[in-house]
Amino acid sequence: MSTFLGEFFGTMVLIVFGCGVVANVVLKKSRANGGGDGWIVITVGWGLAVMVGVFCSIAVGGAAELNPSVTLFKLLIGVYTIPSALMMVVAQFAGAIVGSAIVWLAYLPHWEATEDQGAKLAVFCTAPAIKGKNIEALITEIIATAFLIIVFWAIATKFVQGSNGVPSGIGVYITGMVIWAVGLSLGGPSGYAMSAARDLGPRIAHAILPIAGKGSSDWGYAWVPVVGPLLGAVIAFWVCKGTGIIG
Repeated sequence: MSTFLGEFFGTMVLIVFGCGVVANVVLKKSRANGGGDGWIVITVGWGLAVMVGVFCSIAVGGAAELNPSVTLFKLLIGVYTIPSALMMVVAQFAGAIVGSAIVWLAYLPHWEATEDQGAKLAVFCTAPAIKGKNIEALITEIIATAFLIIVFWAIATKFVQGSNGVPSGIGVYITGMVIWAVGLSLGGPSGYAMSAARDLGPRIAHAILPIAGKGSSDWGYAWVPVVGPLLGAVIAFWVCKGTGIIG
């Protein structure tokens, strides 16, 4: 139960901070709106969101994965059985939906003040930077997720950690830096979801919440940030096996 709670709680916190920074930047009359430095703010915010989400998950006994792609990778390397992996994913989705609802409440008057329906949707989920380029965005999601997981596991190797390992808590800060790096380098084409729960959970919330003046939840694109990250996890598994990052 503590593992389930940790995944739920950590993912909820991640989404509150991650979707929250996007809301701060794109919603009208927010103090961060129109500042001209939106992408830097968003990428830093998402890196910090993952960091604080991981800390909170660990604090309540969770595994701090917060991402079905990471859970799938650990399933492939034998850490989980299928039932236990599914339990983790359910907790991640539940946390993402609840976290999205909290962001909606936090910015309650700004939804009506914002006319752009695309901006409102962007608070919750991703979309291709070039409209209609779904396959190309899928490729980006596969690449971004694969490199995310490869770097995570490379950092965890004994060759990087050294004989004494990394002091407790430092690895969590490094995780946030990796998320920031991926956003800066590979985030532009697809919004770097890299997680089915991070994208689909908030997209479901967008569909069911009474958001003032909202438009479509763009279900035609919703499969991309689900399928892409899962394929990226499988590729990361084979790359890590082939390079000796994992045994």
